Amino acid sequence: MLLSSEAGLLIFLFLFAWLAGLTFFGFRFFRFFKRLTAKTSEKDLKSLLEEILGQIKLVDKEKEELKEGLKRLEDQSVFHLQKVGLVRFNPFSDTGGNQSFVLALLDGNDNGLVITGLHSREQTRIFTKPVEKGKELGYEFSKEEIEAIVKAKKSDNFKKN
Repeated sequence: MLLSSEAGLLIFLFLFAWLAGLTFFGFRFFRFFKRLTAKTSEKDLKSLLEEILGQIKLVDKEKEELKEGLKRLEDQSVFHLQKVGLVRFNPFSDTGGNQSFVLALLDGNDNGLVITGLHSREQTRIFTKPVEKGKELGYEFSKEEIEAIVKAKKSDNFKKN
């Protein structure tokens, strides 16, 4: 008889704990539901959730459009000026300071041009040479022009990590 009353007490305690747990989770769910529907006036929960799902679909569509636009911009940016290298030098012994320069301007494919300015006492000459894939195109580069191109290649701010 004592064993059965202990078993009954254990069953009672188990059922009490089970009921307390269900009550706790029931109140939490009710409080969440109340907060979810607090700002709704005449709409029922179903229409509110359908409206939210519609907004999520719109946001997903806009996100995909933004991804496509960003991809197009990334593809086009290869052809924009991205790399710059500047070298100053003194090609003539009769002038003071590094008044002459070479400026390399390259895109993402290492295409572009070098602008060279040679300064002497009598005159300053400025000329350009085309660059294709980091190499000379029809004109031989001086060592300063090659140095400017190397600097430009190192200055690439758009490298993918």
